[in-house]
Amino acid sequence: MAFTVLNSRMVQARVAPGTTLFSQRGAMLAYTGEVRFTPSITGGQGGVRGMIGRRVTGEATPLMTVEGDGTVMFGHGGHHVQVIDLWGETLHVEADRVLAFDGTLRQGTVFLGSQDGVMGVVRGQMTGQGLFTTTLEGNGSAAVLAHGGVIELPVVPGRPVHVDPQAYVAHRGEIRTRLSTALGWRDMVGRGSGEAFQLELSGTGTVYVQASEEKL
Repeated sequence: MAFTVLNSRMVQARVAPGTTLFSQRGAMLAYTGEVRFTPSITGGQGGVRGMIGRRVTGEATPLMTVEGDGTVMFGHGGHHVQVIDLWGETLHVEADRVLAFDGTLRQGTVFLGSQDGVMGVVRGQMTGQGLFTTTLEGNGSAAVLAHGGVIELPVVPGRPVHVDPQAYVAHRGEIRTRLSTALGWRDMVGRGSGEAFQLELSGTGTVYVQASEEKL
């Protein structure tokens, strides 16, 4: 089920009998046809485990199950909407940036600290970014939110990409993340921008970067 981009802040999806779509609560702008919206207890195919992961981190983003026969338009807060098509890959994105996604995608939760160690915790505390990201895996499409538009930067072996953590939106592919700092511990206090922290992404894939550092 592909999303149709209506403009930079709105997308549209066709809902057909036998298919399921998940969306962030409050994301529906309008719809036509016989469409049902019901709260999702498990939040997609990630099941209870994925739900618990988000609850523990305080990043629980309520999802709605969308079913029926019709067309639905999505958007949220006037934010830029980026559509990402997946072909068996895994997309990592902050939970509150997920606008809507195909029910064919498997949802899970990943702790960034598993790669970043102590620095992963520092990232969460100093930059305001979440310690956990939502993962969407399989074949399907996802619509994610950002500020001021998005640019896609390729990540290739031997050429890591460095991103301001607050400008990071999502990444896909076989990528490893590592947080580094260009300043001493005293200088880092009270600073959360990319001048103090840099999120390094290495491997093979794509990283999505927003034009603004504003947090959703």
